[in-house]
Amino acid sequence: MDLQQGFLRFKKRFLTKKKDNEQEMVTMNHQIDLKGRTFEKRNQSAQHYVNGLNAPEDENLEAESHEDDLANENTVDGGNVGGEDSDERGTARASTFYVDQQESPAHEDRGQLNLLSAAFESLDYDTCINSVWLDEERTKGYTFIVKKDAARWLVVLITGVLTALVACAIDITIEWLSKFKYSWLKQYTDEGVENNTLAIPFFLWGALNVGPVLIAAFLGSYVEPVAAGSGIPQVKCYLNGVKVPRVVRIKTLASKAFGVTMSVLGGLAVGKEGPMIHSGAVIAAGVSQGKTTSFQRDFGFFEYFREDHEKRDFVSAGAAAGVAAAFGAPVGGVLFSLEEGASFWNQSLTWRVFFGAMMSVFTLNLVLSAYNGVPGKLAYNGLLNFGKFDDLTYEIWEFIPFLLMGIMGGLLGALYNHINFKLTAFRMKYINRPWRKIVEAVFVAFMTAVVAFLMIYLLHDCREIDTKSSEYPIQMFCKYGEENAAAAIWFQTPEKSVRSLFHDPTDSFSWTTLGVFFTCYFFLACWTYGLGIPSGLFIPTLLCGAAWGRLVGKLMSLLFPDQAWADEGKYALVGAGAMLGGVVRMTLSLTVILMECVGNITFGLPLMIVLMVAKWVGDFFNEGLYDIHIQMTGVPIMAWEAPPLSNNIYASEVMNRPVVSLRTVERVGRIVAVLKSYSYNGFPVVDSLPTGEDERYFKSFGTLRGLILRSQLTVLLKHKIFNENAEIWQDGKVDIHLFRLSYPRYYTLDQVNLDQADMNCTVDLRPFINPSPYSVMACTALPRVFNLFRALGLRHLIVINDNNEVVGMVTRKDLVKYRVWKHRGQMGLEELVIYNNV
Repeated sequence: MDLQQGFLRFKKRFLTKKKDNEQEMVTMNHQIDLKGRTFEKRNQSAQHYVNGLNAPEDENLEAESHEDDLANENTVDGGNVGGEDSDERGTARASTFYVDQQESPAHEDRGQLNLLSAAFESLDYDTCINSVWLDEERTKGYTFIVKKDAARWLVVLITGVLTALVACAIDITIEWLSKFKYSWLKQYTDEGVENNTLAIPFFLWGALNVGPVLIAAFLGSYVEPVAAGSGIPQVKCYLNGVKVPRVVRIKTLASKAFGVTMSVLGGLAVGKEGPMIHSGAVIAAGVSQGKTTSFQRDFGFFEYFREDHEKRDFVSAGAAAGVAAAFGAPVGGVLFSLEEGASFWNQSLTWRVFFGAMMSVFTLNLVLSAYNGVPGKLAYNGLLNFGKFDDLTYEIWEFIPFLLMGIMGGLLGALYNHINFKLTAFRMKYINRPWRKIVEAVFVAFMTAVVAFLMIYLLHDCREIDTKSSEYPIQMFCKYGEENAAAAIWFQTPEKSVRSLFHDPTDSFSWTTLGVFFTCYFFLACWTYGLGIPSGLFIPTLLCGAAWGRLVGKLMSLLFPDQAWADEGKYALVGAGAMLGGVVRMTLSLTVILMECVGNITFGLPLMIVLMVAKWVGDFFNEGLYDIHIQMTGVPIMAWEAPPLSNNIYASEVMNRPVVSLRTVERVGRIVAVLKSYSYNGFPVVDSLPTGEDERYFKSFGTLRGLILRSQLTVLLKHKIFNENAEIWQDGKVDIHLFRLSYPRYYTLDQVNLDQADMNCTVDLRPFINPSPYSVMACTALPRVFNLFRALGLRHLIVINDNNEVVGMVTRKDLVKYRVWKHRGQMGLEELVIYNNV
């Protein structure tokens, strides 16, 4: 009853209440009653757990006492509710964390934002400092510390260089293949105009779009589905402390790099800059481990970095190197890693991340300068080149239109995110098979060609041919020496189209052309993001914003003629920033990225104001697009801060119990039974198992002596580190190297061969446990618990009483299950529904 009453207080303090709205009060009371019943179920389930401890013993394991009866607990709902789910390869048994956890959402509930998937687990960012770890430190001494620190800088250097080389390969391949595509299209289009056979270039354009997109869709649907999209949401989750399966595999990198090349070549509303962030993260993760699990090759170096703590730091550096290579913005890359995920940060990590970003920019600059025939000039800072703005000065009163453009960007961004949310929900319900994803991607590619061709055919916006901005001028129905302005936008890659809108002379595009292009491209971009192809979001939103921003510039020129400050390109830049900020809702890093792309620090203040206003306006309606996709996939990502007004909520009210614990010296049979019965990843180690009375009334689950992970237990079982085999392994065979060999794909029970004699052996867990795991008293306030998880990247937090006895356990899902929302001037608390598979 105390637990139930505690949660009732929890709900009453957090839910937004309107006293003058009786209907809302009824809804709130219904939710409280519902949760009260949930807690009754949990208590009943816990009682079932206690009763199960007294069940008949498992004959196969030859259990000898009441303490080993856990072998029969195979159907517990409550279990070690605070435990984490299984490793990436998993076990045959699915775990249930909560009594209200369901297998999978109903068809009509798929694609909602109030879902949480139990399939995701946390990273072990907290280093397990046990006896074997200390033995290595004492044996190798200060020389090893210096060597390890130098190796960190070497890994970051290699990561920056390799990320830049991948970016160069993608950029050069797209440039070469685009030349063939658009020159071929120009030839057949010009002939079609002369011979009145425009059907030929129309179907040719469709075929040239469909072909590459078909390859990209195959890679993103069949070969490696996690490579689809930009990869930024997955990298954000990883940096937040969530292990996303297959997100940093070399197979993912190959599919991402080649797939995004085909996507851009296919003419879709995508960019190649966003996937570079994911590519840099994969490269960093691979280089730092000195092995590839995909090809089963272990090169034997950097073995001491095979732990989640080190790996996640390198992924931060790789993401920053990807931003730097994509935008030529090393400072923006560092701020991106800091703003978008890395919860643990220090000065030395900042220097290494910045060094990697700088080396990435330098390498890309060096290679592209040599490729373009000017070696050593270093004039190519990143894949996205905004070009040089001759004049970016502004008047003080221009902050008024800048603010209005920020509001416009927020509104359009909120609309963009809402439309894409509905599309993604539809895809999760109906387009959930690989072949359907391929069909949709091919259809979108063909429709993009249809929209582009119709726009060129129907809009007679003619201008003088400008060879600087139009590499493939299309005359269509214009006079000799003129080109179609709409074709000037479509007959090039999206990056070059953005640069054209920034720098083309005044009146290069008519009102109709810009308006129609913005409308068409806005909906095409909404439709494209979320397809089963590798794709980026930055360029499509920048292009949409540049189009309506140039419209604002034309309006300013109309209202204030002959004014030098009324420059269409400047307002196109502001519109691009406002649109991008309204969609992704990044402020600090995005401001610096745009400043570094532009190369003008004086224009930083208008960009910052526009981005902040766009974020505030957009947040009034919904979340950023990346956050929406994270929520729809059910990833348990933690917010930056604990829920407000929660200092009077205590750990005893959010923890889960009962807890499955192990003894310091445990029988192999019981360890196997626990691992088979539960897929949790952390088990408190206690002196002795609790008595029946302690279990029945949840008084405690033993005196805490440490914490051991599932991965450590499977290694001990695999190599048979038993007390009865001490003469075999006591000669120094057991060390930290043994545990690093299987990282990150640890052994499963199916790979452990144990006979009946082994089941009766015992294991001394004391040398391998973490003797000082993070723990809190039951009276610890919720913000303190939350901050420990968020800042230290914890996976398990043990709750103890005054006698250092285990009374509960808190994991990530216990904290993220209750999400605070703030929209339309209101605040509320929603409870997420947990599913085994979202």
